[in-house]
Amino acid sequence: MARMARGRPVSRERSGMIGRRFPRTGTEPSTARSALRLRMLLTAVFLPVFVAATALFAVWAANSSPGDTPGPALLTGLAVACGVLAVIAAVDGVVVRSRMRRERGGRRT
Repeated sequence: MARMARGRPVSRERSGMIGRRFPRTGTEPSTARSALRLRMLLTAVFLPVFVAATALFAVWAANSSPGDTPGPALLTGLAVACGVLAVIAAVDGVVVRSRMRRERGGRRT
């Protein structure tokens, strides 16, 4: 299990919450790393986009009548889908920040 000693950084290969979930079975390199900065950039770009799209589709669905095209059901579905993607992006941002903080060796103030 990978545990963070107080104040000491944890290496990238052991930065998972509990360690490896699955044994290595493929040909991936043992030093393969996730692009944390790229994931953080994508979160920073797409989280506001998905939040704005959720609000836009929700307002559009609220102001449309049953005979309109696209209908309120489709617009509500799009609002829910964008909301789910926004939540996923937010959770990924939290996970990436915690991994980056753990690699740096603690909280940065």
